[in-house]
Amino acid sequence: MTLAVRYVGPRTLDTAPADTVTPGPGEVELAPAYVGICGTDLHIYHGDMDQRVDRPAVLGHEMSGRVVRTGPGVEGWQPGDAVTVMPLRWDDTCPACRSGHRHICHDLDFIGIDSPGAMQQRWTVPASTLVRLPASLVLDRAALVEPTAVAVHDVRRAAVSEGEKVVVVGGGPVGVLTALVTRAAGAEVRIVEPSLRRRRIVEGLGLTCWSAADDVQGMVRRWTADAGADVAFEVSGAAGGVTTAVDVLAVRGRLCMVAIHPRPREMDLHRFFWRELTLVGARLYDRSDFERAVALVADGTVPAERLISQVVSLRQAPKAFEALESGGDVMKILVRCQDDAQGVAS
Repeated sequence: MTLAVRYVGPRTLDTAPADTVTPGPGEVELAPAYVGICGTDLHIYHGDMDQRVDRPAVLGHEMSGRVVRTGPGVEGWQPGDAVTVMPLRWDDTCPACRSGHRHICHDLDFIGIDSPGAMQQRWTVPASTLVRLPASLVLDRAALVEPTAVAVHDVRRAAVSEGEKVVVVGGGPVGVLTALVTRAAGAEVRIVEPSLRRRRIVEGLGLTCWSAADDVQGMVRRWTADAGADVAFEVSGAAGGVTTAVDVLAVRGRLCMVAIHPRPREMDLHRFFWRELTLVGARLYDRSDFERAVALVADGTVPAERLISQVVSLRQAPKAFEALESGGDVMKILVRCQDDAQGVAS
């Protein structure tokens, strides 16, 4: 048996024993070390994804850990190898897969949502999902590779190029990571965030952050000599964030929709017509995004340790969800899945 954090109903989690799954052909058993709590986990916690999630559901997909044992036919992996997981399993037969877009497969299994996740002491996954971590990368920091891969994919989808001016609406973990990856691409970036606490964290990373209560449109005009931003990322998930992201764009600007909006939002389509704007969706990532994310975290371009607000045990995880739900006092909370995870991480 293994200990796991499970979603059992809206705003209700427990920490309970779960069966250990012996790895079958092509599978690997992992010992997760750290698992990050993300916005999607909060959507599940709120009950917004009950039509998709089978209860009780083991949560978590932002993880780092080590290989424990391998199933038949698995090559290239040994017990003790440090890994993260790209938590996607596709059917390879649908139109999206056949056109080369397997990460948005019509029948995608997002592991940690559609099937059991990483917030447990033992986790069995397909070997094909493993991404190797360098020995020098501490495992708590490596738990931020997955959200960094999201940011890498966002920036790639928006085709951000050197010298462009970019506005990121929303200064949560993915917003900050998107800004950091944008800066690494050579663009200038500003973040818009209502929380004073988060603005201070952002500014501590050397990024410029504006309050959502300010005249953001006017500030962008002054920053861009009245042109507007080349790219805006909507990462807030709020109706006001959508409006801000559209309003700050230059002629032929690109809006990249990153946040999950659980309900339809109004959008100024006349402005899209008038300025010839482009709307781009960005969902998940592919393996090249993950590999780039590993490099960015490992070399310190993404200072993951400065984004980790708190580390809690598996039994403390339900309270951590309550803390994240309360708003901007925290950035990223990690769940430590092994009692000796600090030793494993070092």
